[in-house]
Amino acid sequence: MWAAAVALMSACAPPANDDAEQAAQAEPPAVAAPSREDELAAFKKAIRARYDLKEKAFADDDADLVVDQFYSEDVYSVDNEGNVHSGREALRAIYHEVVPPHTVKVESIRSHVDGSSGWDWTNFYVTPDDPEGEAFSFVILFLWEQRDGKWWSVGDIYVLGELTAEAH
Repeated sequence: MWAAAVALMSACAPPANDDAEQAAQAEPPAVAAPSREDELAAFKKAIRARYDLKEKAFADDDADLVVDQFYSEDVYSVDNEGNVHSGREALRAIYHEVVPPHTVKVESIRSHVDGSSGWDWTNFYVTPDDPEGEAFSFVILFLWEQRDGKWWSVGDIYVLGELTAEAH
């Protein structure tokens, strides 16, 4: 009789809710990734802060700030004559030579970001502190990588000149 009662109860039990069971076993919903526009806007804001740091370091004659807080340790830079400079220490001597007699302004022209890496074409305007000196500009392509939540310039290449409005 006991076996008959268990069989009857099993037969009368409501069917399992397959949808609820599947939902309980499913992966949690993915968090939506930021839109391309939001990602680009955040990147532009972050690297603008890095450019502001570089401009301030020039204004304060602080070459070490540029080297230590703008560039990654493994930076790779190619100058306007094609010379390659690898690592912060290679850049340090250059910046100690060029920072004190100049002020700079960095103008971002065209940016791209994809996750934790990006690039930015800029006009880099240089004004000598000496009123007799002549201002000039570079076109610089900065390569960026986000490491531990902070954007670092991991490379750059530059030539004398300026990007024009047609290049935008």
